Amino acid sequence: MPPPKDVVKIAIQMVGAIPQLIELQQTKPLASVLKDVCDAWSLPNAERYALQYVDGRQTYITESNRREIKNGSILRLTTSPDQEAERLYNGIQSNNSDVKTDSLKKLASLSQDITFAQEFINRNGLKQIFHIVEEGSATGEMLAHTLKAFMELMEHDFVSWETLSAAFIKKIVSYVNMNAVDASVQQLSLSILENMVPTSRLLFEVVKKEVTLDRLLTHLQVTNAQLQLKATALLIALLLAATDAERRDMMDYLREKNIRQFIHKNIIHSSEPLGDEMAHYLYVLQSVSLNLCERRMRTSMDPYSQEQRELLQSLRQTAFESESEVSAGNFSTERRRSLCAKEFRKLGFTNNSNPAEDLRRAPPGLLALDSMVYFSRHAPSAYSRFVLENSSREDKHECPFARSSIQLTLILCEILHVGEPCSETAQAFYPMFFGQDHFFEELFCICIQLVNKTWKEMRATQEDFDKVLQVVREQITRTLSLKPTSLELFKTRVNALNYSEILKLRQTERLHQEETLAVPVLELRERLKPELLELIRQQRLLHLCEGTLFRKISSRRRQDKLWYCRLSPNHKVLHYGDVEEGVHSPPIESLPEKIPVADMKMLLVGKECPHTKEKSSGKQNKDVLELAFSLVYDVEEYCLNFIAPTRYEFCLWTDGLNVLLGKEMTSERTQTDLDVLLSMELKLRLLDLENISIPDTPPPVPKPPSNLNFCYDFSHAEQ
Repeated sequence: MPPPKDVVKIAIQMVGAIPQLIELQQTKPLASVLKDVCDAWSLPNAERYALQYVDGRQTYITESNRREIKNGSILRLTTSPDQEAERLYNGIQSNNSDVKTDSLKKLASLSQDITFAQEFINRNGLKQIFHIVEEGSATGEMLAHTLKAFMELMEHDFVSWETLSAAFIKKIVSYVNMNAVDASVQQLSLSILENMVPTSRLLFEVVKKEVTLDRLLTHLQVTNAQLQLKATALLIALLLAATDAERRDMMDYLREKNIRQFIHKNIIHSSEPLGDEMAHYLYVLQSVSLNLCERRMRTSMDPYSQEQRELLQSLRQTAFESESEVSAGNFSTERRRSLCAKEFRKLGFTNNSNPAEDLRRAPPGLLALDSMVYFSRHAPSAYSRFVLENSSREDKHECPFARSSIQLTLILCEILHVGEPCSETAQAFYPMFFGQDHFFEELFCICIQLVNKTWKEMRATQEDFDKVLQVVREQITRTLSLKPTSLELFKTRVNALNYSEILKLRQTERLHQEETLAVPVLELRERLKPELLELIRQQRLLHLCEGTLFRKISSRRRQDKLWYCRLSPNHKVLHYGDVEEGVHSPPIESLPEKIPVADMKMLLVGKECPHTKEKSSGKQNKDVLELAFSLVYDVEEYCLNFIAPTRYEFCLWTDGLNVLLGKEMTSERTQTDLDVLLSMELKLRLLDLENISIPDTPPPVPKPPSNLNFCYDFSHAEQ
């Protein structure tokens, strides 16, 4: 007979005693349970003790979290949080440096637990930590433990960051700015400042003033990858908290100091592989840099602006100065205006009498004008060749430079997500971005020449303009997806991907996607589906058995805490637990938490998940919503909350959990995989029918013969 739902069987350990195996009644007060356990070991004062998990984060058991205890859990009888908090509070004030260091080390470990943290903070423990830091006598290991404990205590949001004293902040800043400081202390100090920056405008201004951009650039040049990571995190926090004007000034200064060169050399091309966290920060830095173009992109041309008119005229003069400027003096004003209109038409402006009208559309706005001017000044020979080559063609076959440039600028803004807010989870940065100043303009210079090349390959006319730009968009996106490491490599690859190659790729993809619609083939598809769906189910379960590394994300900032989840080989238990950075596939025995598959109730995704509802008050990120899912389990309907690292992992995990729940797989990946498998299987089955048309209806069965005399009688032969 199974045990009641309110009873769990657990083991309780204590140093120097034989473990107790008990049946914990969840309805019984925790104080009574502790008294029974203490009485069994003849321990007085049960109120001084508490239960704590042996594995994982060693969380204290309280009335609020006791329902999370599972059958087979191993607990430890230990000092109660209030007693431990009192002991450590006294320990960190000790005059004995060894006692003080050990107490701070223990404090850093226990402060992860919310119950202990509350007890320690209630004793004004943070004030004592402030005193240790402000006093300045702690160094090395002792200081690192102090800062670590402070970080863990602040993580619980019991105390506002705005309550920090000026002396404490000044001390933290000094650890970042000094050279002769332990690396672990500098990392923790950078993390503390990173957490401070988004909390208030005042703290942002303090950190921005005290920690110079030059100092952060110095940290980017070190060989310590963790120090680089924390310095980049603080830099990103400062950029995101700054106003638009401040952000622009900061980016201009960083550009002057060659930040891209530091990143390209010391981070992207370092000997150590790039972690997910650093990839995200580089993506944000790229996004912030590109978004500096947003203001020009959203600004229409002002026909009354002298500066903008001069830029527009410079395009005409650079292309036609040899043929127009010499004779312009001999012409009347009317004739000169007519000549200018003719030259603007050759440049490819739709409204040649008033070309400013072509640039009134925003986006791309003035960014298109800036890009054209940059091309004419930095690649004058290529610019002149483009314009003159097309002005000598027939009208209908000429590739309009200005019209193409305006549309191309818009395409590049869409591909590079200019003007869009940064994602909280994305890691898609382009390595070549950090190898080149004026990245957008240089990319434009390559792509506008690609437009002309593709126009000629397609033998296009004015009616084909949209088709040519669609092909160019495809050429750019396909090449960018290969993540070229430099603009030169991008240029080589995008030019190699000519129109005929695009046609071949489209044809191949069309063949992959094509479905034969003959009735017999459709019937065959339906017969094959169950077998292939079972194959997909098995693959999903195998993926769950291999497990995945998930990242914890809080509402305040991006966390670097990791946890791992995997399915047992017999598909009966889901194991999960926290892991350290760098651990990619922990053994199943090291994951302390368990959920029996039999206890799983339902799967929630997106906005239905409790951990997305909790954050709904803030600015909800679309990417996180698309990657969030929760597993509801047990009678009490607890939730295990996930945020998948990628959309691919999201699809595989939601499918696998649906299989365990006995439900249909609903992700888009299931349909994609099924289509691929069906396509392959059908092609294999139909190989022998190549070039044979398949009728919609089966051929009629012939009538039986009038007699069966043609049948051979073997009995006569045997005689």
